[in-house]
Amino acid sequence: MIAAELLASGTLLLGWALYLPVLLWAAARAPWIELFSDLRRQHLLFGTVVVLFLLWLVRRDFASGLSMHFIGMTAVTLLLDWPLAILAGLLAQLGLIAVGRPDLASLGINGILLVLIPVAITEACANLVERFQPNNLFVYIFCSGFFPAALTAIACVFASLGLLLLDGRYEMPPWLEDFAGYLWLLAFPEAFINGMVIAGLVVFCPDWLETFNRSRYLSAPWKDEDR
Repeated sequence: MIAAELLASGTLLLGWALYLPVLLWAAARAPWIELFSDLRRQHLLFGTVVVLFLLWLVRRDFASGLSMHFIGMTAVTLLLDWPLAILAGLLAQLGLIAVGRPDLASLGINGILLVLIPVAITEACANLVERFQPNNLFVYIFCSGFFPAALTAIACVFASLGLLLLDGRYEMPPWLEDFAGYLWLLAFPEAFINGMVIAGLVVFCPDWLETFNRSRYLSAPWKDEDR
């Protein structure tokens, strides 16, 4: 998460210009009828927002204006599907603003970094997995949950550093050349948390996952003697 004072006004406006249309698109594609008619979906959505808000509260704030925390949007995307995942991320951001953590001006750019990039990566990996239609449960857990979460952490770090370098308002630390080694310390915990959440949901509550094909992954294979 990046504070507004570290970015130029043009970058902040660009963040809003990119974030708002995607929010409107997600709101237009969200299954509102199913959401309002299904109490379980409502509980999942608002429970996810609360968990995401609490996860983002557990972070390391630096005096320079940067914050480091886990993202968790991979599991959210697989749980709610991408339109509701984007809206859940927005609600969690608004909750953080309400308690005074980030400022409203940087909501757009942080929404791209914390919400849109993770959702896009997760959705792309999940669609790629579905294209091959595997019937192995572990393919879904690792290729839709574990791997996209690690890739998300790396992509968000590079996107954040790229913005800071382009704006030139943040003095880069001297150890930046060795930062590649630290990426694994960020990517693996992010992948582990999201992968374990998805594995737990697959085992105990597979019907909660909107992107999980229960009939293909959990149906028993046919045997010759069963015919």
